[in-house]
Amino acid sequence: MALDLDTDRIHRLLHDGARDKIYPGAVWAVGDSRGTQASGRTGVLDPERPDEPMRHDTVFDVASLTKILAVWSTLGCLVEDGKLQLDASLGDLWPEVSGHPLAQVTARRLLTHTAGVPLRANLKNLYGTDPQDVRDGVLREALHRQPGEAVEYTDRAALILGYLAEHLSGQRLDALAADRAWDPLGMTQTCFGPLSPDAAARCAPTELNDSTGTHLKGLAHDFSARLLGGVCGIAGAFSVLDDLATFLRYLLAPNQANASPGFGTDWIKETLQIHTGELTPPRGLFWHPAPGTTPEADDVWVHYGFTGTGMWLSPRKDRWAALLTNKLYYSRDREPLTRVRNEFRSLAFA
Repeated sequence: MALDLDTDRIHRLLHDGARDKIYPGAVWAVGDSRGTQASGRTGVLDPERPDEPMRHDTVFDVASLTKILAVWSTLGCLVEDGKLQLDASLGDLWPEVSGHPLAQVTARRLLTHTAGVPLRANLKNLYGTDPQDVRDGVLREALHRQPGEAVEYTDRAALILGYLAEHLSGQRLDALAADRAWDPLGMTQTCFGPLSPDAAARCAPTELNDSTGTHLKGLAHDFSARLLGGVCGIAGAFSVLDDLATFLRYLLAPNQANASPGFGTDWIKETLQIHTGELTPPRGLFWHPAPGTTPEADDVWVHYGFTGTGMWLSPRKDRWAALLTNKLYYSRDREPLTRVRNEFRSLAFA
């Protein structure tokens, strides 16, 4: 039975966003544990080619959804493998950080953005352009505050956890994510960039690159990801709507016979609950309650990407949703897309 969705209102909401130049175009889907139940697209791929509509299989720079698709999923594998204990001090797990301030931090603190690490990445200015120098600098950096004092979203949490996953697995993050999560789920069009020319041709362009005078396309928008060769825990992954639908469906129904990533029910259940006590805003493990909702009343969890992407999940409602836009083509102003996202969520989970 199809979900009870007002798809006309969703279409109108997203069409109006393209008309008002909040984004050039958007694709979306809503589904449940059985699969996709409704989807659509609006607008154009690239305003410089106004006759080319946004496509269902458009490739998007998913930005911070990388934190979920690559880091969160592989950490779940390592937890379920017994290689990572969320409350162990990193200094006890990882010789590279022993004797440095990060040694006292735990993976759970990083996953809830309560570790007290610096709020800005600022990698090039602090550590230069050599990837090993960046890694050394990040892993030896002083804390911004004591762990557990405050919830403060920071890209560094995912960068550090990506490095940790590489250390514990012996694989680079892109290979680890593909081997343990994306390939077993059949997410054949999800990868880290830079993209091949064929994939880049289907990619939604993001922000204007001042150095080239063209919009970024097939190359990560996130500067830290570009600095590190395209692969890091912060950002750098590219994906398509169908792959995100596959991923989200698995999170609702991890016992599917044809899906065998290295994480399952235990990790998902552990993640989608509040781990931050009385601190605000409340956080699960990287996922957080959608704005305007509470876990008790609504059970709708979300993660966003800076480029204009987002995905939502509600085990209680047996529902997921994904919205992919390239809003950075026009502006970094967050407010217009925030309104669209919140209304899309309310319609998708009505």
